[in-house]
Amino acid sequence: MQHNRYYYRIFLIISDFILLGLSCKLAYYIRFGHHHYEQFYASFFIIFSLAWVGAGLFHRVYELEHIFNLKKITSRLLLTLFTQLLFICLFIVSFKAYYFSRIFLLSAYTASMGSILIFRLIMGLLYSYYQNLSYSKRKIVLVGTGETAGSLFDFFSTQDATVFRFLGNFDAQDDKNYVVKQLDELKQFCLREKVNELYFTLPNSPGHLIDEIAHFADQHFIHFRIITHFDLLERKDVEVEFYGRVPIIRLRKEPLSYFGNRLLKRTFDMVFSLLVILTVFPILFPIIALLIKLDSRGPVFFKQKRSGWRNNQFACYKFRTMVINKEADTRQATKNDKRVTRVGRFLRKTNLDELPQFFNVLMGQMSVVGPRPHPLKLTEEYAQRIEKYLVRHFINPGVTGYAQVNGYRGATIDPSLMQKRVDYDTWYLQNWSLWLDIKIIFLTVWNMAKGEENAY
Repeated sequence: MQHNRYYYRIFLIISDFILLGLSCKLAYYIRFGHHHYEQFYASFFIIFSLAWVGAGLFHRVYELEHIFNLKKITSRLLLTLFTQLLFICLFIVSFKAYYFSRIFLLSAYTASMGSILIFRLIMGLLYSYYQNLSYSKRKIVLVGTGETAGSLFDFFSTQDATVFRFLGNFDAQDDKNYVVKQLDELKQFCLREKVNELYFTLPNSPGHLIDEIAHFADQHFIHFRIITHFDLLERKDVEVEFYGRVPIIRLRKEPLSYFGNRLLKRTFDMVFSLLVILTVFPILFPIIALLIKLDSRGPVFFKQKRSGWRNNQFACYKFRTMVINKEADTRQATKNDKRVTRVGRFLRKTNLDELPQFFNVLMGQMSVVGPRPHPLKLTEEYAQRIEKYLVRHFINPGVTGYAQVNGYRGATIDPSLMQKRVDYDTWYLQNWSLWLDIKIIFLTVWNMAKGEENAY
């Protein structure tokens, strides 16, 4: 949650700078009839903007908690306005800058206040709309009662209802009015209510109980948090966050569980996929389509159901690289596979067969970088054979991935090779950053240029 507040604050500060700049431009045009600043007016804009942001930080107009309260937003913006106005008056008097046009100042303040207030209201409406979507609400369940569970319940009770939806508490003791079911019904309840986050607060619980619930959570894409003694966990990858005064233990780091990081990654995905679709695709598509048609009978594109975010199915698109066959959905391509066409072998070697998947990225079904999506049969098979296999489905699958740039691509007949892929995908999930995505993209391009041995 701290990540969300940080990104929200940065976004609002940047947006204020933009709106203040546009307002000053408009005010200058109203007074002088053109947009070309004189030097001292350009200097004034910098002072005007810095004074506004400084006053805004002082009066806490950039806090996420105020986004839904119209009265609070308006009052704090007015306080910011008067504080900034006082500073500007002191500046004008101190430096005897009486040459500033009063019409310009009045227009600048009117436009600034109006545009920023309207923008805040729009932001509040958009944020409220997003949080009211069923997939964005955080449905929460507690396991355990007592002082710690009570404190956590109090914390969730004070949070925004459009963000958190507290569903109840599970324990054998019925000493709290928010206990809704017994502990042995936890799994059925989580599946029925589509719970997103599970908080475990039972003290001195045996390790096998924690492991069992953690495994269940991983299999059903539920974020599992622990509030317990630190000596119960002998893990190096845990992450601790405080909800009020309650320490919450995450069993692994998940940067993409934060809204700000997801927004950053999605924005990058949309921009990058649009660039590819508008620049690279129009050049290569006619050539590749013609070669595919000349090489073998069948369509240009190959569509296959694959496992995506939270194991949801989606139609994944590729350039067709095989002759038409009945085993396309059940049998992976192997080395010297006779089903692969001559053009298909080249496309696979250079990863160009994946190019249509940028349309999947644009539609939000995939990401530019992430764990590679597997056919449904393969996902079903390995989910039973490899522990934590489904953890890789906590995020969108990618056109390329960390496992692929480290050499783990191609057929996965050997379970140990799939285990390595899962290890790399899990590491990526725990260590995501925008810079890591960019690095993986560059490594992918390098591998495309030199050709990959495991691509067949």
